[in-house]
Amino acid sequence: MKELVILRLFVSIWVIVNGFVCCQRPAVVNIGAIFTFDSVIGKAAKPAMEAALSDVNNDSRIRTKLNLLMDDVNSSVFLGSIDAFQLVEKEVVAIIGPQVSGIAHMISSIANGLQVPLISYAATDPTLSALQFPFFVRTTQSDSYQMAAMADLVDFFRWKEVIVVGVDDDYGRNGIAALEEELNKKMAKISYKLMLCNQLDESEVMDKLSKSKLLGSRVYVVHVNPDPKLRIFTVAQKLQMMTDTYTWLATDWLSATLDSFPPTKKTSLGFLQGVVGFRQHTPESSQKRAFMSRWKRMQQKGSASSELNTYGLQAYDTVWLVAYAIDRFLDEHKNITFSPNSKILHMKISGLQIEKLKVFTGGNDLRDIVLQTNFTGLSGQIQFNQDRNVFSGGYDVLNIDGVSIRTVGYWSNAAGFSVSPPDARKGKQDSNCCLDQRLHNITWPGGKSKTPRGWVIAVDERPLRIGVPNRASFTDFVTEVHVSHKIKGYCIDVFLTALELVPYHVPYMFQPFGNGRSNPKYDDLVKMVAADVFDAAVGDIAIVTNRTKIVDFSQPYASTGLVIVAPIRNSKSSAWVFLKPFTAEMWCVTAASFVIIAVVIWVLEHRVNDDFRGPPRRQLVTMFMFSFSTLFKTNKETTESPLGKLVMVVWLFLLMVITASYTASLTSILTIQQLSSPITGIESLIASHWPIGYQTGSFAYNYLSETLYIARSRLVPLGSPEEYESALRRGPGDGGVAAIVDELPYVELFLSSQKDFGIIGQPFTRGGWGFAFQRENPLALDISTAILKLSENGELQKIYEKWFCKMGCHGEKKHGNEPNQLNLSSFWGLYILCGAFALIALVVFLLRMVRQFVRYKRRQLRSSSPSSISSSTRCSHVIYHFFDFIDEKEEAIKKMFNQCEHPHPQANP
Repeated sequence: MKELVILRLFVSIWVIVNGFVCCQRPAVVNIGAIFTFDSVIGKAAKPAMEAALSDVNNDSRIRTKLNLLMDDVNSSVFLGSIDAFQLVEKEVVAIIGPQVSGIAHMISSIANGLQVPLISYAATDPTLSALQFPFFVRTTQSDSYQMAAMADLVDFFRWKEVIVVGVDDDYGRNGIAALEEELNKKMAKISYKLMLCNQLDESEVMDKLSKSKLLGSRVYVVHVNPDPKLRIFTVAQKLQMMTDTYTWLATDWLSATLDSFPPTKKTSLGFLQGVVGFRQHTPESSQKRAFMSRWKRMQQKGSASSELNTYGLQAYDTVWLVAYAIDRFLDEHKNITFSPNSKILHMKISGLQIEKLKVFTGGNDLRDIVLQTNFTGLSGQIQFNQDRNVFSGGYDVLNIDGVSIRTVGYWSNAAGFSVSPPDARKGKQDSNCCLDQRLHNITWPGGKSKTPRGWVIAVDERPLRIGVPNRASFTDFVTEVHVSHKIKGYCIDVFLTALELVPYHVPYMFQPFGNGRSNPKYDDLVKMVAADVFDAAVGDIAIVTNRTKIVDFSQPYASTGLVIVAPIRNSKSSAWVFLKPFTAEMWCVTAASFVIIAVVIWVLEHRVNDDFRGPPRRQLVTMFMFSFSTLFKTNKETTESPLGKLVMVVWLFLLMVITASYTASLTSILTIQQLSSPITGIESLIASHWPIGYQTGSFAYNYLSETLYIARSRLVPLGSPEEYESALRRGPGDGGVAAIVDELPYVELFLSSQKDFGIIGQPFTRGGWGFAFQRENPLALDISTAILKLSENGELQKIYEKWFCKMGCHGEKKHGNEPNQLNLSSFWGLYILCGAFALIALVVFLLRMVRQFVRYKRRQLRSSSPSSISSSTRCSHVIYHFFDFIDEKEEAIKKMFNQCEHPHPQANP
């Protein structure tokens, strides 16, 4: 019984003591650090963390001291995994590092299983922010921000293609993937990726950079691990790739490397002239300046072997972050406990002793506290977003100019590029901040201040591959000369002349496409450009919709369109062709009008104009000669009466219109050829069932069959002008064709030597010829600009005349149906107007004559004897006297009036 009481007392004491120990706040807490000591980042991070540890343990505000356990992984994922397990065995509550993204991926999985927060100051791989790694926290900026800055830089200088040089690991691949995504948002792209091994073997670097010289882009983005030997740029200099035709952009690995160099080594950076890079922005502060002075003292004591870089500052802040979080965690939870993992305990693996691995029971809480921590450190504000990344503080834009490293601007996610630091612009940003993008002047490779073009079309080692159709017919446009194998033709001359206006050298090489025995298929030629078999295609290439979907075309250098060619007959053989402009009715009315005008003018002018008086024969000749001579405006006689002048004005206006219409109609009849087939246009051609010819290789086949839905059985391929002529002459009834559908330039050339065929109507499609280039090839724009210049200064026309006007230019030969003759319905209004004026003039004249005659007869009666009155008042006598009165001159009538008013006195017998 006594032994039982003693046992119970012992158990109670043990429980009380154990409970007191568990609730007691530990004086020292273990934390781990995994990184590569002998690296650019490690050489700065190790002394920085040691300095931070010293500051934390000497700070009275931090009640729990830290014990930092550092392990060197030598950039090995395998060693990193082993070191992580060893650290966890020592019951660390947090692990700082690693600096290598590949190791971070592995250790994050271990941290997830054992619930130990993993806080990295150097692993920038964007994919580490995934939900897959909930215990991974980052105190440096994710490469997702840096690649957005890089894409903005590419867009700022309006480059559209870049070549990326990167290491083939998680850091390189995922960073480049982020860059590709950002460039796509800017309508730019990565044209080529040069992936290298982590060791950056110089022979491999030289081989891949040499191959990249054959590519078009000249903008290189280098995204590798910090390299003190700067092997990428050393090899580039050997390959003469640091000249003014190249552009080199680097992510922050370069600034981290250069910042770690001693001042003496920075004087030998001349080979880096013109390189533009990024550095994570750390705002200036008294705290930062004090630490920089302290670092100098550490170097003098030998505790720091390199210069301080951004990652060293972030490593220092990371230790403080962990210290703040652990101190707050212990304030809330009092103690730190670990528990066995039940899944590990059930595993029977001999020799590994994994049962010693325990789960940090407060891991979730400590991680949450870390993410809630907010303080200002040496690198700036330490505060986390929802992706467990520190908020981006932006980047400095650096430019290496000779032996100096200049800051030419800053980038922030909110405002883009500026010449003032992001922290200086807080609270001053407005809606237009992103529109005002600025950087200081940059010195580019070769010492140039002008922004590089960023690309070359081709180099001498790999000239531009230009596909040229090797035509068998219409060879004046383009073909290969079989004897000399030279490429020549109208299209070639246009291209070469335009190329002379391009402001840079373009090595090129013509490659014939086709066997020369038949015309090649132009759709296949365009597809080969899209498939990178050719870089471009030059020739008589029609710009049509399906081709523009896969290649870029230059500005059209020749207008074209599909037309219909059919047999014609010539109307110029008729000896009476001059009568065709007017219908018979029109001729009769016109002739009658001359007669009527002759009579009217004679009546109006006879009394006052001596030219219209005299013997009857003379008056008759004068009357008709005057009327018909108005046609040629050679009248010797002139009109004197006002009514005559009025009638002549209206008659001459009618005559002018009639003459002009006759001339135009006769010209049309004499120059326009008439069809000898019933086809009047594309509609009638579609409606018929006759065979239709088309040129072999032309897009006309697809257009007729797929757009106009003409049965393919009706379409007959023709390969030469001789086949055109033969098929048209034989006609549809004799194995030929009713018409040919082809592009206008070919047809004009064909008709220049043919008189029996002509074009029906107008082109029923509109288009042009251009040169085809691969998508987004910048040469397409420059060639288009050159073609516009050639068009404006008349050079295009001169080239055309050189090839197709050797025997005199032939105008465009078109047809019309039998021109409609001009009939009376087109001019009846003019005739009515002229007739009305003539009639009115006659009526006014007759009324005036009647009035004068009545007045004259009354005065005559007053002075006459009564015996003569009866004989003179007969109707026939009155009419006779009236015509005699009209026939008298105006002057004689006036004298007669005077005699009636003042009769002479009679003498007395």
